[in-house]
Amino acid sequence: MDRAAEIQEMVDRESRAYETYDAALMLTLFHPDMVWVWPPHSRAYDPMEWVLRMGRFDQERWRAYLQKFFDEYEIVHNTRITKKIFVSPEGDGGFAVVDIDSYWRKRDGSGDLPNKGRACKIYTLMPDGWKMLHQPGTMQYPVGT
Repeated sequence: MDRAAEIQEMVDRESRAYETYDAALMLTLFHPDMVWVWPPHSRAYDPMEWVLRMGRFDQERWRAYLQKFFDEYEIVHNTRITKKIFVSPEGDGGFAVVDIDSYWRKRDGSGDLPNKGRACKIYTLMPDGWKMLHQPGTMQYPVGT
């Protein structure tokens, strides 16, 4: 099996879920133990600044959160470029480095939500396939790092 291709499919599925406003598709990505921490801005490299966006994965709570987001925002553009995929020698863990440039607009016109930077999406192989175990929010890293 091409484990890197399987991880790329996870990245692509996440993008599809955003572009089609499909909360159910998005939920297929998450490991049951995932906790989503997020930097408050794209240059918050110090985890002391980070916030807990959502506690431990709970399908109904996360579905409601995602659906509310999809109901309130429309995607203007969503470009994602996978820069690197690394799979453990055992083939049971991996990560993808993805450059993201997505832009959301509030459907009522009251605000925009840009999301531009680099994300590291961490995956683990479960009996039913790959699941995202963790992803700190998108950050803009200094040039040369």
